[in-house]
Amino acid sequence: MRSKPEIIWIDAVTCYGCSHSFYNYPQIKELLSKINLSYHPLLPSNGFEIKKCDLLIIEGALKNNFTRLDFNLNELVAKLIKLAKRVLLIGTCAVYGGIFGEGILFDKDKKGKFYRCHEKIISIPGCPPHPEWIAYAIEMIIKDKKILLDQENRPKEIFAYTSHMGCTRNEYFEWKIDAEDFGTKEGCLFYYQGCQGPFTHSSCNRILWNEVNSKPRAGTPCFGCTEKTFPKKALFETETFMGIPANIPLGVSKRAYLTLSGVAKSLKNERLSKRLIDEDN
Repeated sequence: MRSKPEIIWIDAVTCYGCSHSFYNYPQIKELLSKINLSYHPLLPSNGFEIKKCDLLIIEGALKNNFTRLDFNLNELVAKLIKLAKRVLLIGTCAVYGGIFGEGILFDKDKKGKFYRCHEKIISIPGCPPHPEWIAYAIEMIIKDKKILLDQENRPKEIFAYTSHMGCTRNEYFEWKIDAEDFGTKEGCLFYYQGCQGPFTHSSCNRILWNEVNSKPRAGTPCFGCTEKTFPKKALFETETFMGIPANIPLGVSKRAYLTLSGVAKSLKNERLSKRLIDEDN
């Protein structure tokens, strides 16, 4: 009988938001029954030891002169990565550095300390990542199934899309009808609220949180938390130049965006405009 895959989950510099997100996975008991999770910082264990494993999961960022489990953090990560068959980075801090420090694979937009090990690394950014994303990666790895990755080692199954895709406010975006306040049910959150959905690789509006919601559905702009630029300055603002967004949505040329914007504004959509006015009143 094949033994269960050995998994070690360690915490670097983290708020543990990724772990708590994973705990909300509806089938977590079933998933845990398929593996031997020999160490997790928030779960009971028989203690930690440096040893070989089928999968090393790292949550959190690197930081110089930081101690974890009585080891220098960077040295601990180096030893464990060397012994692991595969490595799964959980959260934007682990992948890019995020809020706390330096990422395992990247230091924001530069290659990180352990980029040389990228062939065994899979990245699941997010602050926190969706529990379904984490579970998908773990399931694929323990079943030894191939995961198609993009240039930043993210699974294409999850990150080939932008958060903008599947957003219930897309029609407002196309017609350039903008909400001016948070919490509204109608209107696009891009121009006035700084929504990062058009620039953010994730499936948040396709795989809903708690199976019911996403930030834009709740009237909150996407923060872009899966990107190396997170957290950006002026979080709730869209930078503009002479009324034109400084950054154009991914996959759209500036000329096409300006042309479509001009057409949309000249052909005012009365139905959508009325819905936004009715909500304001």
